[in-house]
Amino acid sequence: MKSGYEAVIGLEVHAQLKTESKAFCSCPTVYGAQPNVNVCPICLGHPGTLPVLNENLVAFAVRMGLATNCSIREHSTFSRKNYFYPDLPKGYQISQYSDPICYNGWVEIETDAGEKNIGITRIHMEEDAGKSIHDLDIDTLVDLNRSGIPLIEIVSEPDIRTAHEAYQYLLGIRQTLVFLGICDGNLEEGSLRCDANVSVRKKGDTHLNTKSEVKNLNSFRNVEKAIGYEIDRQIALMEDGNEVQHQTMMWDAGSGKTKVMRSKEEAHDYRYFAEPDLLGVTVDSVMIEKQTGLIPELGLQKKRRFMLEYGLPAYDAAILTDDVQLALYYEEACQALSERSEEACKMVSNWILTELMREMSEKKVNIRETGIGAAQLASLVDVVANGSISHKVAKEILPDMFGSDVTAQQIIKERGLEQVSDESTIKELVAQVLLVNAESVEKLKQGKTNLFGFLVGQALKASGGSANPSVVCSIMKEALEMEVGE
Repeated sequence: MKSGYEAVIGLEVHAQLKTESKAFCSCPTVYGAQPNVNVCPICLGHPGTLPVLNENLVAFAVRMGLATNCSIREHSTFSRKNYFYPDLPKGYQISQYSDPICYNGWVEIETDAGEKNIGITRIHMEEDAGKSIHDLDIDTLVDLNRSGIPLIEIVSEPDIRTAHEAYQYLLGIRQTLVFLGICDGNLEEGSLRCDANVSVRKKGDTHLNTKSEVKNLNSFRNVEKAIGYEIDRQIALMEDGNEVQHQTMMWDAGSGKTKVMRSKEEAHDYRYFAEPDLLGVTVDSVMIEKQTGLIPELGLQKKRRFMLEYGLPAYDAAILTDDVQLALYYEEACQALSERSEEACKMVSNWILTELMREMSEKKVNIRETGIGAAQLASLVDVVANGSISHKVAKEILPDMFGSDVTAQQIIKERGLEQVSDESTIKELVAQVLLVNAESVEKLKQGKTNLFGFLVGQALKASGGSANPSVVCSIMKEALEMEVGE
């Protein structure tokens, strides 16, 4: 961002909830069904049909509100948001307007400058519209399976100042939704959608300038890129003496630019009025107590605990706690270690972040579907930590553990792979290597210290890879010191 300016950014996040049925009817919410099969007269907007509120829509909204430090409104109502679009058969969307169920909350994000709280203006309940399909070589098609899917909209305060802060905030919102078990957080399937309101002002100014709304943000990185581009676009307009127009912009990932979609709508354009077919929603202390009890340890809390309890660096802890299943798997593996030390816990992290995550990526599976249990991984770390086998041998036997219940100890015993650490045996081995490589020993005495690694390698080779490398190094060093002394 050009110096002298600052951005003012607010995000609107729509999260599809993991309910079995739609917001106001009993139609299923399964993703990927044939077009227009998960529909009924209610979600198709047939005259005379009446909506019935899904209780889990309310419960999940309250749970998200509590997790984001919101106040919960005891009594809230639904409204009709009126607009015409082919995938909105009723001609209106049931939403909340003047009295959202959750309000005045905040979430904490981590920035380069430290922790920062981003305010939550409101979280309200609503139903989704259908889907218009434009990218086929025929006329636009409409799929109404998504019509009536339960959503919550999470609206932030304009507290975000950079594109990267917006990225961090969206990651935090997604992580919270997934940890709560109320949304799968899948941007590709549309389970999570984000619109960004962006304006720019001179540093030191307190007023809000005209904003634009950026849509079509279908990945976390696109959110960051689109906001960054829009900030630069608005600054360029201001520098040239032009005014920023109140418009809805579309992010074109192919060109890396935002493009004008239409003039921005105002609230009055939607002609909100109270939904006459639904009673208001009352949230009592019993529901709040129940939903509070269902809130687990959330991502940022878990990350900090992993750093404190297991001695992990921030990088490792952040990746492990980004995925709730990965975090649970890691902790199970650490609990299964025969001796739980910071070094062993870091080794568990290393194996997950390298070998297991590569397996996850190649097979497109989650950590539980890789074929190796947390206790099995712990057994592998145990034998490396206690010196039974080297890390090299451990990598060789890991593939044989996938899809089986065998432990590393069982494989080592069956194949006779246990590492030799007996000092007398290794001393004989080292002596033989020094004798065979007398010329290299003489050169080492003359100052060619890089030959030490060569001699250690020869000893390990002579042992068939079974000798403990650290013991070999120690004994080799002692033997060479004696040679030099003579």
